[in-house]
Amino acid sequence: MRNLCLSFLVCAVILTACGNPASAQSSSSGNQKTIEDIGSDTIVNLALAWAEAYQKINPDMRISVSGGGSGTGIAALINKTTDIANASRKIKDEEKQNAQQNGVEPHEIEIARDAIGVIVNHENPVQQLTLQQISDIYSGKTTNWSQVGGEDRPIVLLSRESNSGTHVFFLEQVVRLGNSKDKTLFSPETLLLPSSEGIMAEVRQNPNAIGYDGLGYITPDVKTLAIAPQDGGEYVKPSIETVNNAKYPIARPLFMYTSGEPQGEVKTYLDWILGPDGQKIVAQQGFVPLQ
Repeated sequence: MRNLCLSFLVCAVILTACGNPASAQSSSSGNQKTIEDIGSDTIVNLALAWAEAYQKINPDMRISVSGGGSGTGIAALINKTTDIANASRKIKDEEKQNAQQNGVEPHEIEIARDAIGVIVNHENPVQQLTLQQISDIYSGKTTNWSQVGGEDRPIVLLSRESNSGTHVFFLEQVVRLGNSKDKTLFSPETLLLPSSEGIMAEVRQNPNAIGYDGLGYITPDVKTLAIAPQDGGEYVKPSIETVNNAKYPIARPLFMYTSGEPQGEVKTYLDWILGPDGQKIVAQQGFVPLQ
């Protein structure tokens, strides 16, 4: 229900934002001040919840939030068309260089933490996997559930699209097992879906599917697998507790980027996000607060 409501709000916010590019940091029209916030689809529902709560206590503020992926948000920062870029991955060296060439010095702020859950249909008897097994599945080495303790069924691979920060993180930290020299790619058989909700919907209806999603998007109508870092390791499910105690092996920070140190209304807003009221909303949205 929460995701449905926020998805409706995404549409409403995007519609109000059409044709209104951001100025650097913030802009004003009469007494109303505007902050543009663009990027990660993982963060978008959290960003919308923050914007809604902040505007209630600051009615002269308008926070325009839209998604599109981490790459979209960072591109908007580079092009000076947003005040804040949301990203579920770190900015790449080439993106930073492009920004600097355009007179933008990206400033990174960690705003929350997240776990990426590996999910399957409830009809699938598999309960747990190691990181190596997941890597072998997504690289196409393992193609049948019977190879990892399941039934004799073909594995249907689901992933976010390549512009997604979640896609990039999963490729680098899971498929390539954190080895920066590894050039392994997702199997060509992988179905690339444009949203977290799309992955959830496909896993719900397809008993052969495997997908991955941010903790804040996973619902009880799919099965979340326990993951071990290696053979013989402890199998752990994602939660706020297992991210904070570093037991869950697929966890990551979430970021907002600004052009230089945040100033004015943007700084005030980010300070609120990092404070107790903002971090309380992080937990309410199913992510991991910083404090």
